[in-house]
Amino acid sequence: MPYVPHTIEDRDEMLARVGVKSIDDLFHDVPKDLRIAPGSLDIEPCLDESRIVSTLSKLAATNKSAEDLKCFLGAGIYDRFIPSSVGAIISRGEFLTAYTPYQPEASQGFLQTIYEFQSMIAELYGMEVANASMYDGATSMAEAAIMAHSINGKSKVAVSEGVNPHYRQVLETYCWALGLEVVTIPCTNGLTQDYSSAGEDISSIIVGYPNFFGIIEDLNQAKKAAESSKSLLIVVADPVSCAVLPPPGEFGADVVVGEGQSLGVSMGFGGPLVGLFTCNEEHVRRLPGRIVGKTSEIHGDKSGFAMTLRTREQDIRREKATSNICTNEALMALANTVYLSALGKNGLTQVATSSVQNSRYAMKVLANAGGKVKFSSPMFCEFVLELPANATQVRHELIDHGILAGLPLGKYYSGMDNCLLVAVTEKKTKQDIDDFGVALAAVLGAN
Repeated sequence: MPYVPHTIEDRDEMLARVGVKSIDDLFHDVPKDLRIAPGSLDIEPCLDESRIVSTLSKLAATNKSAEDLKCFLGAGIYDRFIPSSVGAIISRGEFLTAYTPYQPEASQGFLQTIYEFQSMIAELYGMEVANASMYDGATSMAEAAIMAHSINGKSKVAVSEGVNPHYRQVLETYCWALGLEVVTIPCTNGLTQDYSSAGEDISSIIVGYPNFFGIIEDLNQAKKAAESSKSLLIVVADPVSCAVLPPPGEFGADVVVGEGQSLGVSMGFGGPLVGLFTCNEEHVRRLPGRIVGKTSEIHGDKSGFAMTLRTREQDIRREKATSNICTNEALMALANTVYLSALGKNGLTQVATSSVQNSRYAMKVLANAGGKVKFSSPMFCEFVLELPANATQVRHELIDHGILAGLPLGKYYSGMDNCLLVAVTEKKTKQDIDDFGVALAAVLGAN
């Protein structure tokens, strides 16, 4: 048994210690007709390690990854370039195996990287305080809504229809558990414009920046609506976009959250991700998750780092906790830190600028290929392409042309069956975009 660490003697000793003779005795309460008899499964004989690697490699080859296809799929997870320094640093043993740094005297290096992560994310969003990361952007947004409810006690949350549909599903789940009502603010022509449904019983207003359609929302208007309803403004912001757009903090946002995957984290198969969470200092004691603070030694003047304000978490005082999240995505936050350090301000600005330029060129190419850009408002690096055919079918056929085209929107928005959400990052070359246009024209021509 090469993949099981325990010997037969180890197993027998453990069984004897708990007072049973066999492993089957551990499951005596499971009816026999529900048990699988040894040897009854129709599976191939065991393989040695060499043959297992070969078999799994063949299975993996049946998939098509972003390395095999030209990826124009975004919708919250983006195909951005990751410097080799990110993988080199986060794979070091002291980081790769690290968990929560409870003992500051033994974890100063890791604590410092988290502190630097917080500092950079707060600066990027234009906010005063950032926590030590969360699971992902969706749970960050939901936790922000719960925090707003704990601040003002109001029982409704207003969220723009232009916020990522998956995020809104997570929000619905959180609010259902707490008995809060979610009100959806409709979008007109891809923009959140009418906030009249956000009355004074609203605890928070949530908008995207840019929104799910790639459009840059008017945060001044959103802030006015929040002030009018005496609620908190929560902005779900793409961190890369904030390298070229005014940060949400400049518009008076109370809480800014987002997904940090685009800052040096591989797409994987949809994870792992890293949630970003920032707010103004007045709300710091209600902030979910953890914060690393900088302090000084009691003897001498050397600076040090330690976790602070952890009593908000359920593992400390469950009955008084402000959040059910009591851990973080520290390894992914470290990837963010290394990525931002490697690029610097100018580098991140170049990434954002290149994405904007590439997306503008893609709009022209794909329009000439038979599509139509659905919305005319200013966008960042994503846009909705309206097609003369079903978007899901077109997307499927484009895979045969080596193009992962984007996300069909019919599943999420009524009347948008022919619409495709296309993301264009700094990685896309002119040739990539031209190939997309040629393939799209061929597929639409065939239909």
